[in-house]
Amino acid sequence: MKISILLITAVLSLSSFHKSMAQTEKKQHAAVLNHIAVYVTDLEKSTEFYKSVFEFTQIPEPFHDGRHTWFSLGPAGQLHLIQGAKGKGNFDKNEHLCFSVDSIETFITKLKAKDIPYENWAGAAQSVTLRVDGIKQIYFQDPDGHWLEVNNDN
Repeated sequence: MKISILLITAVLSLSSFHKSMAQTEKKQHAAVLNHIAVYVTDLEKSTEFYKSVFEFTQIPEPFHDGRHTWFSLGPAGQLHLIQGAKGKGNFDKNEHLCFSVDSIETFITKLKAKDIPYENWAGAAQSVTLRVDGIKQIYFQDPDGHWLEVNNDN
């Protein structure tokens, strides 16, 4: 009988201790995006492309070796361009970066002015995909062949 009471007391004490520890532990947050790195063949050309097409703000990079360009993506993180790719890649459209804009039509006007071809998801040139949720999207490639999506889910 004394052993039973002792065991019950021990279990209750451990349960109480566990609850108090759980309340004092810090809740862990999910990981957040820090940066996306894109390997490019011509850093100057790619820097100009991303700066002029997307109007990203260039930010200081710590290496100062002429092989890196960093852009701010606001709260989403950063885009790092890294010189050194051996040639233009043959990338699948399913692997792409996506950016949202206020107006697809205004963005398309910018692409046309820069002679940058775009297409819809199916690959029809100069066409826009209308998703089932009403979002418009287009796809095009950067100078190294990386696929980019732009949509109006802003």
